[in-house]
Amino acid sequence: MNDVITIGEAMVVFNPASTGPMKFVHSFDRKIGGAELNLAIGCSRLGLNAGFISNLGKDEFGKYIETFARGEGIDVSQVKFVEGYPTSINFKEISEGGSGRTFYYRDKSPVLEMQPDDLDENYFKQAKILHLTGIFPAIASKNMAIFERAIQLAKKHELKISFDPNVRLRMWSKEKAKEVLSAILPHVDILLAGDEEMEILIGKRDPHAIIEKIKTIGIPYIVIKQGEKGATGYADGELMKMPAVKADKVVDTVGAGDGFNAGVLYGYLHNWPLERTLQFANTIGSMVVSVYGDNEGLPYYEDVQAQLGEVERIER
Repeated sequence: MNDVITIGEAMVVFNPASTGPMKFVHSFDRKIGGAELNLAIGCSRLGLNAGFISNLGKDEFGKYIETFARGEGIDVSQVKFVEGYPTSINFKEISEGGSGRTFYYRDKSPVLEMQPDDLDENYFKQAKILHLTGIFPAIASKNMAIFERAIQLAKKHELKISFDPNVRLRMWSKEKAKEVLSAILPHVDILLAGDEEMEILIGKRDPHAIIEKIKTIGIPYIVIKQGEKGATGYADGELMKMPAVKADKVVDTVGAGDGFNAGVLYGYLHNWPLERTLQFANTIGSMVVSVYGDNEGLPYYEDVQAQLGEVERIER
């Protein structure tokens, strides 16, 4: 049985070999990316069973992604290869401070071939959490029909639905994102959202105001990510602010939110108190930003334990 399954697009990511404007970068390292696949990798490294539902191009990049995901222990039985659609790619630009921009080449994404009927109901029967992000419907409006079917199957088979709005304004407008993603909120059990994203969706940025509003929708488990300010969570009537864990050095912020999400889902599945879950997730986020790459910094469970001082690591 999979603890977490997710639906999304995986891409080959080209990381710059140097920082600064991309037009001045002369070489790139080939990596793997995609928020949903990053989440699956993060969960798998923590020891959870994770499954990925997607389409890939029937090309060398598609084979590379599938092989990489399988090597990370991810269930790729629901990944299909399609002809005529090249595997999506993106190029990253990273500043000296670790922030950056992403340039996508995904207009003919293989996931455009996905249909609601492609979802295997038996696959949902054997999972605990369905994780969705706002990126998948941003690729194409028709993908909402796939989400609707996935939500229907999740509710039918008593999966909890986790949702990260993950608003990407390079892909659609604030108005369209609000229209589409707000329709998902009433179905969500675990909300993992950034404060800036929630300002777009509900017009509120203060974590306490966001939580009060979201509680009226009926979402029982809420975590608001605030970057350097940490995170604020709500569960079982408990409201808690957890400060960020300072990273030794920030070199690449991509993937930190996905790692944080994996940490929250791990704590949720293990019935941890909210305080322990937020501390665990914040620690993972700080570890991810210290490493170049979308998922290279996603830690194994024992790495997080060592970072938290729960176990002693002998280096030599």
